[in-house]
Amino acid sequence: MNTNFTDGYREKGARKKLVEELKTKGIEDEKVLAAIGKVPRHFFFHENFWNQAYKDIAFPIGEGQTISTPFTVAYQTQLLHIHKGDKVLEIGTGSGYQTCVLIELGAKVYTIERQEKLYNHTALMLPEMGYKARFFLGDGSRGYEKRAPYDKIIVTAGAPTVPEELLKQLNIGGILVIPVGDQKLQKMITILKLSETDYEKIVLDTFRFVPLVGDKAW
Repeated sequence: MNTNFTDGYREKGARKKLVEELKTKGIEDEKVLAAIGKVPRHFFFHENFWNQAYKDIAFPIGEGQTISTPFTVAYQTQLLHIHKGDKVLEIGTGSGYQTCVLIELGAKVYTIERQEKLYNHTALMLPEMGYKARFFLGDGSRGYEKRAPYDKIIVTAGAPTVPEELLKQLNIGGILVIPVGDQKLQKMITILKLSETDYEKIVLDTFRFVPLVGDKAW
């Protein structure tokens, strides 16, 4: 990851092409597409790999983690139905790319990462890019109760089950988006909290995420 890049016509042109590609793959939310079009994804890549930044691929970022594909980021973000001012908990800061997309949509982002090197890097890098979030180091499988409740929760790693703690930390009317399955493939799940005891669950497409690690996960 590197912020010693310019964001000029070449980069903006590459993002525009990426947005058009995402449209062909089924991303319809114009606000999400606009956010993808604004975030300089090449900042999250070493300059030697600039040519990979605007391909719809995942890419290693160290510590056994990856920056998700732009399609995956757009897909999960679209499911959250972000409104300006929404309080969002992100489980798994990773590179910080998803965090930036949420901020572009006007969300107030609280993001937690368990890998200390990634946490340290991202907590410094994103403010330098002009993106302000609340960064926390810890076990995201437990959520972050100190700042709960949240309007939306997004999990960016594959979980074996839906952690009960995350459901408890949602506002009524809130949405949880989480990939659930084994350590190789997961189904994307959205959960709408109808009351303190009632939830509406929808099982969607298959994805491949790195495993969610923690007391309430792997």
